[in-house]
Amino acid sequence: MTREVVASEVVTSGAVTSGAAVSTRSRSRLRRLAGATAAVLLLTGVAACAGVPATSPVQVVRQVGAGDSVAPPPAPVAGANSLDIVRGFVTASASSADRHGAARRFLTQEAGQDWNDGAALTVLEGQIDTVPVITGAQAPGTATVRIRGTKVGRLVPQTGAFEADVGQYSSDLQLVQRDGQWRISRLPAGVVVGLDEFRSNYKAVPVWFVDPARRRVVSDLRYLPVVPSRTQPARVVDMLLAGPSAALSGAAASLLAGAELRANVATGADGAVVVDLTRITPPDDAARRLIAAQIVLSLAEVNVMRVRILIDGEPLLAGRSEWTREDVAGLVGEARPAPGSPAIVVSGGRVGTLSGPVPAAPIPGPAGNGGVAAVSAAVSADGRRLAVVARAGNGNQLMVGRMTDGVLNTVEVTAGILTRPTWTPDADEVWTVADGRRIVRVPTAPDGPAEPATVDAGALTAMGSVTDLRLSRDGVRVLAVVDGGLYVGAVARGLDGRVAITEVRKLRPQSLEPVVSADWRSTELVVAITRNPDLLVAQVGVDGLALSEVISTNLTAPLTALAAGPDRPFLVTDQTGVWTLELGAQDAWRQQLSGAAGAVPGYPG
Repeated sequence: MTREVVASEVVTSGAVTSGAAVSTRSRSRLRRLAGATAAVLLLTGVAACAGVPATSPVQVVRQVGAGDSVAPPPAPVAGANSLDIVRGFVTASASSADRHGAARRFLTQEAGQDWNDGAALTVLEGQIDTVPVITGAQAPGTATVRIRGTKVGRLVPQTGAFEADVGQYSSDLQLVQRDGQWRISRLPAGVVVGLDEFRSNYKAVPVWFVDPARRRVVSDLRYLPVVPSRTQPARVVDMLLAGPSAALSGAAASLLAGAELRANVATGADGAVVVDLTRITPPDDAARRLIAAQIVLSLAEVNVMRVRILIDGEPLLAGRSEWTREDVAGLVGEARPAPGSPAIVVSGGRVGTLSGPVPAAPIPGPAGNGGVAAVSAAVSADGRRLAVVARAGNGNQLMVGRMTDGVLNTVEVTAGILTRPTWTPDADEVWTVADGRRIVRVPTAPDGPAEPATVDAGALTAMGSVTDLRLSRDGVRVLAVVDGGLYVGAVARGLDGRVAITEVRKLRPQSLEPVVSADWRSTELVVAITRNPDLLVAQVGVDGLALSEVISTNLTAPLTALAAGPDRPFLVTDQTGVWTLELGAQDAWRQQLSGAAGAVPGYPG
């Protein structure tokens, strides 16, 4: 009979401690702090037993030119023990250059030939333990080492998209000793890397597709190896041709579907990158401009400034030899608040603005003067339309009107509770959730709101009661707080007019919960407030990979409301009023409106 014993000691930062002595809360705190920063999105040896410790947070900036300067992982050290070899292998696995050539140096020749490094890449967060597994049948000169840690998800090889999958990870590797040197002789398919090493060796790149109406382009976050940087344009084009990720199924499409490269992506003599396509026939010039936007905006993220787009050797659009980012910037689907448009706040049943010399100065009309008892409100991105949830008897009523004069029309949407409204980018619909279970969308027109319709949201409401809902500023995703969990989903629109929420995914379970409210900072990053005293305010990547802590100095828990927006300060309501944090500030929050504990702030959109 084979007896298996897993060693229980763990080395952390050079100190040997008992695994049982580290509390669950402490482990959670260590894992969180390993990936925490207070700024923007992070796109992120002892013989007895060893761990790959978490390092200080690293901010990843989208730059390609310095990609090849990343130092290669160290080679195996002569005489290293089996645990050191496995730990070095995990660290080296983050470098994908030369088919993970750095990691293969830790394998025997036979294992190096058999290892399928093209399978999924699993990302582990925080402490990664390498633990000896002792079996009664262990032959001399052999060893088994277990890698264990907390996984946050995996990178899909074909698309470069990250898919969240939080849970415990464990895998056994077998080693042999030859000529006094330990090497890994058997290992599972795929690659396992720590989050910090992943951040150092991969960069986040939005790849662009089109919305269901084929009017604008929307982004889909992917990850590329930073080395070698010269291959990144070709990799980006491959991702484009592969189509949207599963997370945007039904919410985004590609006008490059079925297209192939007629020649390799290359840089011409004048420095422009040439993309020559075949097996594609765009129906009109509008489609050709969207194709250009897909390609140019995606390549711009890897520092390609000029692109020559050809179809079967001919220019994509007659009379235009090359394209730049400025040529297609107007096709970006993310609706940004109109310049100078103020934040709003609902306090004491009235809607006011949060800018100017008078805090909470009332807006025109009944929403501002108390003619309706406002509970929450939202302004469209263009600053022209206003949606208000007001008290009506024992419940709530939705009202929609103009921001300029505050005239409101009652909409046939009532419930015991309605969530704060949220607008589509073009202000052609406003959404709310009735009693936590029914998501309602109200089409709008110049002459007033139309008949409300129910969104097919069974995939989301099956998770529980929806207490907050925000449409992304490109309209293809939805962010929701459901029974204290934070979820994202795709907004799928059918040709028959049906709208559904699909591909529902939970972001960072355990680390964030319970979540109170959330909002979009950008199409790639969301902000959430929680009742977790160790993480009151957090930023999370839309795919769940990045998690960073926002300072909570000066805030008095519990927090009740939140607003965020592109290039706008955060707004949070605590027990004393509304507070603001400027982008990049690291000192403390500053009070914007005092004596308004129940206030609900919001930015246009």
